[in-house]
Amino acid sequence: MWLPLAAVTALLVTACQPGAFGTQPTPPSNAAPAGVELSQLVVQARSGMGGYSREKFPHWATVSGECDTRETVLKRDGKNVQTDSQCRPTSGTWFSPYDGATWTKASDVDIDHTVPLGQAWESGAAKWTTDHRKEFANDLTRPQLRAVTDNVNQAKGDKAPDEWKPPLKSDWCAYATDWITVKHYYQLTVTAAEKSALTDMLNYC
Repeated sequence: MWLPLAAVTALLVTACQPGAFGTQPTPPSNAAPAGVELSQLVVQARSGMGGYSREKFPHWATVSGECDTRETVLKRDGKNVQTDSQCRPTSGTWFSPYDGATWTKASDVDIDHTVPLGQAWESGAAKWTTDHRKEFANDLTRPQLRAVTDNVNQAKGDKAPDEWKPPLKSDWCAYATDWITVKHYYQLTVTAAEKSALTDMLNYC
């Protein structure tokens, strides 16, 4: 069937538009900038835990009034959080992205350091000042603090992604990009195995 040139042109333009055949264009993946930052991290063996203690990363710091960093994250990450005069949560709901669990008692929730304190210590933080380690342990600007199920956080401990990953694979993209963001900002090192694990997790973005 013969079609006027204008009609043919219109068909071609429509066909070339994203989603013209019923599929939506793939949104930009946040794996791309994370991958660039990951490539910029120094690959180096961990220095070991000699001399480490959690006390060398002072936390939780006062944020405002009676509220410290833990309480601030509980309020930030929870829903319908009510607190007493000391800023301690008395009610609320918290969803843990690591395992998909929902909790209604703050005592069932830990504030996890995305990059654990011990992991940071053996990746470069052993050389920091105490003030710098305090900043790291209480960082509310970077994606360093998350409200998660307490026993899942305890199972994670000071492990890196080559040793532990969130039970829910649906969280792997966010976890990997958060880990990379924090390590990149603080110029912490990664091991070859850790870098490989993070690269694999970015495939879930």
